[in-house]
Amino acid sequence: MMTSIDGSGGITGAFTRLLAGLGTAAIDEEAATVARQCLLDWIGVSLAGRHEPLVDILVETAREEGGDGHLPLPGRPETLPLTQAVTVIGAMSHALDYDDVHLAMQGHPSVAVIPAAWALALAEGRDGAALIRSIVGGFEIACRTGLLMGPSHYARGWHATGTVGTFGAMAASALLLGLDEDRMAHGFGIAGTQAAGLKAVFGTMSKPLHAGRAAANGLTAARLAARGFTSHTDILGAAQGFGDTQSDGLDPAAALAPAPGFMIRDTLFKYHAACYLTHSAIEAVHSLGRIDPEAVRRVTVRVDPGHLRVCNIPAPATGLEMKFSLRMTAALALAGEDTAREALFADATAARPDLVRLRDAVTVEPRAAPSSTLSEIEVELADGATRRAAFDVGVPAADLDRQWQRLSAKFLGLARPVLGEARSREVLSRVRELDARTDLGTLAGLLAAA
Repeated sequence: MMTSIDGSGGITGAFTRLLAGLGTAAIDEEAATVARQCLLDWIGVSLAGRHEPLVDILVETAREEGGDGHLPLPGRPETLPLTQAVTVIGAMSHALDYDDVHLAMQGHPSVAVIPAAWALALAEGRDGAALIRSIVGGFEIACRTGLLMGPSHYARGWHATGTVGTFGAMAASALLLGLDEDRMAHGFGIAGTQAAGLKAVFGTMSKPLHAGRAAANGLTAARLAARGFTSHTDILGAAQGFGDTQSDGLDPAAALAPAPGFMIRDTLFKYHAACYLTHSAIEAVHSLGRIDPEAVRRVTVRVDPGHLRVCNIPAPATGLEMKFSLRMTAALALAGEDTAREALFADATAARPDLVRLRDAVTVEPRAAPSSTLSEIEVELADGATRRAAFDVGVPAADLDRQWQRLSAKFLGLARPVLGEARSREVLSRVRELDARTDLGTLAGLLAAA
């Protein structure tokens, strides 16, 4: 997909034309398949995060404000009004930091885009095919907005899931509502003036809140635009607009460059329940084979300098902080712990003496490399031997069947404790076959609290 910046509306006009084209563009089977995979993964991490304390607080607050409604929350008994439900569902799905990643967006697309698309599709009585199109479109706009903003946006301290994700949620909602180009342009403006999220809050409940607010604000932007609410129609390119205030230099050429397919195809999925930037180091440790933790004398992890501002908590005291600690996640891998198991990331684990000893043996060093997601590890052992490995998890899967297998196993591991074996497998089957014949209300019913 591509468009041109030539014509009316500046940069946002080009994005608006791109989004309008997505309303009728043919969605290739690879893109549709990955959209289904994103939906399945999102459902799984939402169910697993349903009773996190931050979710309980958000639900309690919504209900205190008169938040009784008709939108169900996955795995919970409550129903909430549309926008409140989207906020909760978005935060719920990002609560464990176990959701997907896209390097073009520099963030987590599903937790911003899918809560808005899912809830609105349910509310509007849309089918599975419409949901797939809205997800593909939302990802396309989120990722191309990330490319537009460039690396300086994230480096400044903005959390792209909260900022860029707002535009993705608006785009998905606009497609479901059938907005014309003029109202889409205003939707971009309404989304841009609400987009927010600061990296300083990583490791706290406020990081998942970014996802919830991005989804809800994007949905609100599209719904307001549908009713004639106005905003600046070039919010991405205007002076004192989103791009001008949140990037050191916009890159329209990168954002609007032709691509062989849809952006969603390059989505990266998590198979460890921690920040994605820790995954290459974990995999590098695994590639070394079995190492006796007691024999480890010193460990050096070399990563892109940007990692030091995201996941370098040196001595995490909580399970949540562990997810953002290269030292602790490397220690977990060296100890042979199953980092795919969400329950491992607990306050008690952070204080375990054997893990603290390994953690304190780890030094994190910045290094320049061709890939920002490549990690190198060097382990010095008590007998003087040194083991070295490198790994890069930033390469999208070529084999989508294999990706289905891995995501299905992950989903069942997350869903079984909530839905049981039979319902979990029924959800898996329905999502894999999602199309125009799929009744989303039936699927939502399968996700209800037991």
